[in-house]
Amino acid sequence: MPRTLEGQITMEKTPSYFVTKEAPRRIYNMSRDTKLIVVVRNPVTRAISDYTQTLSKNPTIPSFQALAFKNISTGLIDTSWSAVRIGIYAKHLDNWLQYFPLSKFLFVSGERLVSDPAGEMGRVQDFLGLKRVVTDKHFYFNETKGFPCLKKPEGSSKPRCLGKSKGRPHPKIDLQVVQRLREFYRPFNMKFYQMTGQDFGWD
Repeated sequence: MPRTLEGQITMEKTPSYFVTKEAPRRIYNMSRDTKLIVVVRNPVTRAISDYTQTLSKNPTIPSFQALAFKNISTGLIDTSWSAVRIGIYAKHLDNWLQYFPLSKFLFVSGERLVSDPAGEMGRVQDFLGLKRVVTDKHFYFNETKGFPCLKKPEGSSKPRCLGKSKGRPHPKIDLQVVQRLREFYRPFNMKFYQMTGQDFGWD
């Protein structure tokens, strides 16, 4: 990490940190004062989104259903598939709580980041001890993408929006498959709500 001077905050984002077993220990050894921001969304939607991303790069992969189930007739979910495993947030958080207290975490709702970006960014700024400078006036809703984008920053010719890989339409997944996944995640979600003291409203 770059040297951080008094009055500065150094930030780094890597989606895989939260699900990497060795990450909490390594980060703790680097700096136990690190503040951790985790953006989570409905694990069912997250798994479908993950699959959509992979499908765009490799159109020959098996169907979502074939990858999500070990046995479709018994409804046994394949937790070795990363798209499914990543959404078991309680399990990953357990690993982190062995090194960092809950007070070092801010859990950001991916759904609220879309429906109320300024509100969620307000929570982020408060958590980091920053003045609330990012507000509603910085966002507009992009109809094509289906989520908020940053308005044109000063000195820039165009607004900032997430790249092509974000906001692409999801493939149609059988409703029974979605329902089975919801049932699978429910106890893990409940445990996660309990651990974080936050109800994300995924059920």
